[in-house]
Amino acid sequence: MGAGDQEQVGTERQGNRLHFTVLGPVRAWRGDQQLPMGSPQQKALLAALLLPGGRTSTAEELIDAIWGEDPPERAKAALRTYASRIRKALGSAAGILVSESGGYAVRTGPEATLDAEEAHELAVRAEKAASAGDREAARELYHSALAQWAGEPLAHVPGPYAEHQRVRLGEWRLGLLELRLDLDLQVGGHAEAVSELTALTAAHPLRERLRELLMLALYRSGRQAEALAVYADTRKLLADELGVDPRTELSELQQRILEADDELAYQSAEDASAPGAETTRPAQLPATVADFTGRASVVAELGDELAQTDGTVMAVSAVAGIGGVGKTTLAIHVAHAAADRFPDGQLYVDLQGAGAAPVDPETVLGSFLRALGVADSAIPGGTEERSALFRSLLAGRRVLALLDNARDAAQVRPLLPGTSGCAALVTSRARMVDLAGAHLVDLDVMNPEEALALFTRIVGAERVLPEREAAMDVVAACGFLPLAIRIAAARLSARRTWTVSALAAKLGDERRRLDELQVGDQAVKATFELGYGQLDHEQARAFRLLGLAEGPDISLDAAAALLDRAPEESEDLLESLVDTSLLESAAPGRYRFHDLVRLFARACAERDEQPTGECEAALARLLDFYLATARHVFAWDHPRDRTVDHLGPPVGEGLEFPGQESALEWLFTEGECLMAAIGQAASRGALRPAADLLVATKDLADSGVHSLRYERAAAVVREAAERAHEALPGARAGIMLTHAHALGGRFPQAEKEAVRALELGRSADDPLSCSYAPNDLGILATYLGRHEEAESHLEAAILAFRADENRPSEASALCNLSRVHTALARHDSAVELAMQGVTIYEEMDSTLRMANALYTLGSALSAAGRVAEGLRHLTEAREIFHVSRQSRWEGVTHFRIAEAHLLSGDAARAAEHAEQAIALRVIGGEWRKATVLVVLGKALAQLGQSRRARACLEEALAIFEPLGSPESAEVRELLTRVAER
Repeated sequence: MGAGDQEQVGTERQGNRLHFTVLGPVRAWRGDQQLPMGSPQQKALLAALLLPGGRTSTAEELIDAIWGEDPPERAKAALRTYASRIRKALGSAAGILVSESGGYAVRTGPEATLDAEEAHELAVRAEKAASAGDREAARELYHSALAQWAGEPLAHVPGPYAEHQRVRLGEWRLGLLELRLDLDLQVGGHAEAVSELTALTAAHPLRERLRELLMLALYRSGRQAEALAVYADTRKLLADELGVDPRTELSELQQRILEADDELAYQSAEDASAPGAETTRPAQLPATVADFTGRASVVAELGDELAQTDGTVMAVSAVAGIGGVGKTTLAIHVAHAAADRFPDGQLYVDLQGAGAAPVDPETVLGSFLRALGVADSAIPGGTEERSALFRSLLAGRRVLALLDNARDAAQVRPLLPGTSGCAALVTSRARMVDLAGAHLVDLDVMNPEEALALFTRIVGAERVLPEREAAMDVVAACGFLPLAIRIAAARLSARRTWTVSALAAKLGDERRRLDELQVGDQAVKATFELGYGQLDHEQARAFRLLGLAEGPDISLDAAAALLDRAPEESEDLLESLVDTSLLESAAPGRYRFHDLVRLFARACAERDEQPTGECEAALARLLDFYLATARHVFAWDHPRDRTVDHLGPPVGEGLEFPGQESALEWLFTEGECLMAAIGQAASRGALRPAADLLVATKDLADSGVHSLRYERAAAVVREAAERAHEALPGARAGIMLTHAHALGGRFPQAEKEAVRALELGRSADDPLSCSYAPNDLGILATYLGRHEEAESHLEAAILAFRADENRPSEASALCNLSRVHTALARHDSAVELAMQGVTIYEEMDSTLRMANALYTLGSALSAAGRVAEGLRHLTEAREIFHVSRQSRWEGVTHFRIAEAHLLSGDAARAAEHAEQAIALRVIGGEWRKATVLVVLGKALAQLGQSRRARACLEEALAIFEPLGSPESAEVRELLTRVAER
């Protein structure tokens, strides 16, 4: 038999393998084919033979298992008949059912598997992984074990044995769930766990371990009041139902929450006390340079400070903010030397403080929390909340944070660990005299001997020592600045035919460097002139023009557009600049400048670029590329929507995509660069393309990922247009700013922007803003409870979209009008309007827009009492939003699903989906969060968890009252009713 024959036989055996299931309906499968297992009593016999693990059961035991105390007269004959039928159904595998000693047994093994045995094996492996400290592996194994269940065990199987096993297997599943949820909390998945635990405690109200896990998950999610309310509800329930107090573990957890025990907050990221436990230990320090030279006194000073690690923060900064003096190199060297004093990890971030767009502390904290093992879903929004969680996680740990290239003390403060045992090294161009408790070190340029030593180590003693005087001339020309010395030495090292004297002569030529070498930016420029002066014409042009673009980096395709060169030629140019150390390769196909090099490149462009309009032309080409490509993305996400027809026609074609997934991937990857390009375009007066790019990238606002950047970019364009008295871009930017405000729940500001945008749009005769604005005004009036006004605005929007022949947007307005009719209890017309929207989207083949229509239809049907239909449409909408990365829309759909379950009386499912909505941060900002909390409070009250319900309602009221929301009255009434229970 050949290898191919053997492989075929193996495949056939795999396909013919028997598999039995008892963790759900009792079934038998041969490959993908289900085998007929007969009557319920016959399945009862099969279950009784499968679960003992191959042990022989006597006839009397089997009769008792199937019929209990009331067997039929011919029970043994019936057993023989059932066994015969099972063998017949098994066919060639009938031999696994054996008769011996007057009884029967089923012998499973490699050729005949059982789901319960597979679940047991996975659970054992999970326990071993957890014991070894591999929590992620343990979680996955427990997930796999739980996935073996397919409903109620032994479903519809009669007899006392089956009933007993159903209870046992159900209890086993709950135990596995508790173990997996415990691991979820250990790795920072508390926000996700709250939803599942809420549902489980509703289904199993007397199971105290689940209540304990829920309290801990709520506490770690910043919901202390709810966590304590869970304890109060549990104590009352146990007293009423069983006449007992909560178990000791639950009472102790309540006390620890009251005391804000630090160990509760950081346990998710560390369990250092458990033998063999593996903690999340970041090691983010960049590599130290092998040729680090000098700075002995500063290294010793910082090393001594770090050795004391009493919470002191050290700031390493340069005299007068000079760049290139070696702050980062020094800090990295010191951090590596001290790493063994911080066994719990080292964090690193480049804060980009010297650039035009310093990194926001909120973004940095998100990155740090992920590095410390916190799941994305568990990371709170807002700088203050993230900073508090960061400090909590580091309590009791020894971690070093290297905060490189900081803008000022305000940027640094939220990133400081704040506890003894941890330390922070900060580098900045500014002296941080206002950073309380900081140990300040002013780092000057190298002294001549240190500079010469660094140059020698890079170039090699065999070339430098014979020309020591010339070498000293080189480092003096570099201003003794480490970065300049490194660039000069690297050039010389790469050119074996050059002598040190030849390099010194080149540097001595004043035409090749600034007239006057001094500290400050000019010294940095002089350093970079060394490299710039060695570039050929095309390299120099690329260097200058690339420096013009804002944004953290630039893709190869965008660079090609900026340079007006083919991608292949552009790649060669960019890679050659990388070789000269004037450009960095951030990732395959992406490039970035060091912040100081970017400034130098721009200065070169202002000085050298010819013709004089080439800089403006290059930025126009880049903006055109972004707009052309964003139009293609919009077309994939919004097929046959005429919005893009109203945007200014691009000169170039941009990138095209084979499908929606790749289009969205480009959009989200380029998000920061797109927002930077919009702001830059507005600042130089290119207002129309800037506003059009805002329109084409509006999905970035909906995603929640780039919402804040999008809002800021829209505000910049709108304000610039207002100063320039340009109505059309002002109207379009105003519409997009309206959208951003509405997403954040700032409805009065959004309404103000929409009114102004409509006025500007009418004066500019802009069909886009004249249709979008009334649609937005209708949405906002709906949120604000002005439903008749909303109806008027939306009817105007529908007419405007129809006049523009914009069918997808017409469908959107119809769906918005449906929501108004739902609020006014006009359920029949609400359903009809939503159906019209669905019909249009079906014609347009618009997946993402269809999700909005399904969301609306599901909400209308649920409100009309057709909850099952509504849930089906809402679930489909949620799945589409998830795939399309619209997390905020996914969250608000969970909210509507929760409302539907509440209407149908399924409070447990309602609470579960409301929790998921909170975790995903829904559209509508704090106002919408409060509406979700109300639904959650109602569901919890129905589940008998009155104290936790009250905590949710009180939080909702605290949000509604400052907003002046009419919902406040309903919440006060609900609180009164809950208090009376």
